[in-house]
Amino acid sequence: MALRSWAAILAGGDGKRLLRLTRLISRDNRPKQFCPIFGGATLLAQTRARIRPAFSQERTLFTVVKTHESYYAPELRDVPLSRVVVQPDNRGTTAAILVTLLRVLRFEQDAVVTFFPADHHFSNEASLLDAVDTAAGAIRLYPESIILLGAAPQYPEVEYGWIEPGSRVPSSRSSLFRVRRFWEKPAHKAANLLMDRGCLWNTFVMVGRARAFLDAIALAVPDVRATLARSGAHSADSLFDTLVPGDFSRQVLAACTERMLVLRLNGTEWSDLGTPERVFATLKREGVPSEIPEYIEVRSLCDVTRAR
Repeated sequence: MALRSWAAILAGGDGKRLLRLTRLISRDNRPKQFCPIFGGATLLAQTRARIRPAFSQERTLFTVVKTHESYYAPELRDVPLSRVVVQPDNRGTTAAILVTLLRVLRFEQDAVVTFFPADHHFSNEASLLDAVDTAAGAIRLYPESIILLGAAPQYPEVEYGWIEPGSRVPSSRSSLFRVRRFWEKPAHKAANLLMDRGCLWNTFVMVGRARAFLDAIALAVPDVRATLARSGAHSADSLFDTLVPGDFSRQVLAACTERMLVLRLNGTEWSDLGTPERVFATLKREGVPSEIPEYIEVRSLCDVTRAR
């Protein structure tokens, strides 16, 4: 792993699409990242364990939302407060990533950061870390770029973001490509075409210099650029009050394709555990113990959740 690498686990989502399922498991309204859906540990705990071989605790940040404190505080009791980025409320992934970057920059001005969502599953975690290590090494050659990990699609999913690779990056021995275009939640027909063309699912695992991320946000979101110019890059608290909700994929990634590279993730299957269907499909594929009560009818739960 690169000498100056930091990890940031994004754990501020509300998990609304999976709430019906997580209520049945935990008997409360906790978001999915704080729920032990399978394997005996919460998704956040599994994410922590997944990246621990590659990142020290001193260089791992957790980005959460204040209203979830009763859920994250017990899990993060061993984490220094300086490594927990607490947002006043959930304003989407752009805000979460921005305030996390500002925290990293307080500690290290030339840091490389890898962002990990807290609610995903990888069938082979060693392959994930190998890819992250490859991406961190490539950042030395392409310091102004952001590298996303793209997963080979298993089916034409319409709820994921897709990445259309462009040309292979020069001097790259790995599956590293420029990004031609992002496709966010395409229609079924378009998803079939993207799959046929070798496009990849966007895992939202991203590697880059903190400054490169910050520059991309400032370029894509003019209001942020103006606020940063007025207040400086270390005023996260006052900056947050000016932010409107925003999605990083739509606001930043799609607007800055020339700064983006994609590394094909090999040797592992990936899933965003955002719907009951994906949770049950992952359980079936992996054969892991589940915390889901046996009496739950899969079809009924999926249909009711989809209707909502």
